[in-house]
Amino acid sequence: MRKRVLIAILAAAGLAVLAGLVAPSAQPRPQSRNLIVGIFDEQETLGDPTWAFQQYKLLGVEALRVNLYWGGPSGVARKKRPANAVNPNDPAYDWTIYDAMVKQSAENKIKPVFSILWTPSWAGPAKNMAPRRTIDLRNFAFAAAKRYSGSFHPTPDAPALPAVRHWLAWNEPNNPVFLKPQFVKISRRKYRLASPRIYAGMCNAIMSGVHLTGLAGEKVACGVTGPRGNNTGTQPRASVSPLPFLRGLKRAGARFDVYAHHPYYQHPSESPRKPPPGPRAITLGNIRELLRELTRLYGNKHLWITEYGYQTNPPDRNFGVSWVKQARYLSQAYGIARANPRIDMMIWFLVKDEARIGNGWQSVLYTAKGRRKPSWQAFRRMPK
Repeated sequence: MRKRVLIAILAAAGLAVLAGLVAPSAQPRPQSRNLIVGIFDEQETLGDPTWAFQQYKLLGVEALRVNLYWGGPSGVARKKRPANAVNPNDPAYDWTIYDAMVKQSAENKIKPVFSILWTPSWAGPAKNMAPRRTIDLRNFAFAAAKRYSGSFHPTPDAPALPAVRHWLAWNEPNNPVFLKPQFVKISRRKYRLASPRIYAGMCNAIMSGVHLTGLAGEKVACGVTGPRGNNTGTQPRASVSPLPFLRGLKRAGARFDVYAHHPYYQHPSESPRKPPPGPRAITLGNIRELLRELTRLYGNKHLWITEYGYQTNPPDRNFGVSWVKQARYLSQAYGIARANPRIDMMIWFLVKDEARIGNGWQSVLYTAKGRRKPSWQAFRRMPK
């Protein structure tokens, strides 16, 4: 009896070995899909780069988002109109902080993601309004893409500046904080949607300017939309929710390589997998709705999540979750993104808490005083 059992075991083992030898190589063990994992913390990246890049190296950060200010208080072209706007070395331009940032990024093998933002006073009526001439925006985008083409020498004897291949057109143009007007009044009680048409011109200008360099591998993402809107011109802070905004972009002829979105949660009770209440918001819990509409309007375009995060309590008692829950939600959120073959990038908002509660943001891996939260380890352990 024991002999027959032994023979059967050996036979089974032989078959298993044989099966292993003839098993098709087309069935490997599933691997994690590549997802560009990044951070957006402009204050630390530009203001305290020594500390920040040490953290990025420890955390395995692959991409860094930074606003490339055209205008505004720290804008590259804030002082006056360039005489030759397509020349990166025009005296009206000051690229100092961005040159340093791309060099440090290259040294740490990190991809910069530049978001062109703010209209200079010489180009438009306000920094959060479209320029009077979109060609001015196109020329700036071209000058920026040329400077960071990977072959541009700022002076004849200087080495070429590192390359930037990932670009964003503005930030949350469906929010009046970043783009006005959202609606225009057409009668006493009627308003017409305006921001998608206005932004489409800005998107196309940046898209055209970047691609005029003719370089391979450059990608421009438009949209960069906030997660929700009230869809009415009568509100003091009138805004447009993501799906109507995307439809408006299509009607206005917007062109882009990739769409970008910020799928923040609406309430601390929402996990990354939970859809938001009501039809207006697009969070991570219903991100497939955005992808379906993107497919219907633009085909198989891919998506970048260029801002995301969960605030913690403490310190934010109104909108925060516990430290442990934040770490769990971070891992969960990146898992959702990695599982979707059309999401290529996901950027967490901030590495260090802002000190101000309410007006500040506390979705971060470090407290304002430098204490690590559990989310620091969760971010570090993610596949990259």
